[in-house]
Amino acid sequence: MRILVAIILAFISTAAFADSGEQKPVGPAPSATDVISGLYNFSRFQQGLLESTDLRGNAEVKNLAALRAEEAAKRDKALRQIQEAIGAEPRAGKTTSVGASLGEPETSDGPTYVRSFYASQIPEYESAIDLLERYLKAPDNAALAAFAREQLPLLRAQVRDAERTMADK
Repeated sequence: MRILVAIILAFISTAAFADSGEQKPVGPAPSATDVISGLYNFSRFQQGLLESTDLRGNAEVKNLAALRAEEAAKRDKALRQIQEAIGAEPRAGKTTSVGASLGEPETSDGPTYVRSFYASQIPEYESAIDLLERYLKAPDNAALAAFAREQLPLLRAQVRDAERTMADK
């Protein structure tokens, strides 16, 4: 009888922990192709930021957008080498419209635009970071896993910078 009660209590405590909202949805680990596709989409988003700042951004956001676009191009170049080595064909995925996420020119300029510029980056970074973290739990390519381990600290630092800067604006 005590064993039955212990099992029921263990089940209840496990169920309560699972319902706490602390855990992320667990699905199959992304493949190398999924990661390459996801990172290309992230790069397109970053390059779109540069195009958006040409219309409305101040010098601060233009310089940051140019830096992020340059980093995206370097990341894409390294990804292309890995992609060719493993023969992966990335899927054309959905990309977030930077213009839509930053508002229309008439409704968003000055400080409002700067805040939305930083705010739009955070979910994109979090998505890319999550993709790499899930991939590293069960990588299917050593070169891509090494690339992911190299990129994670950079992406984490950049999202922290975006969060901190947005809080300051």
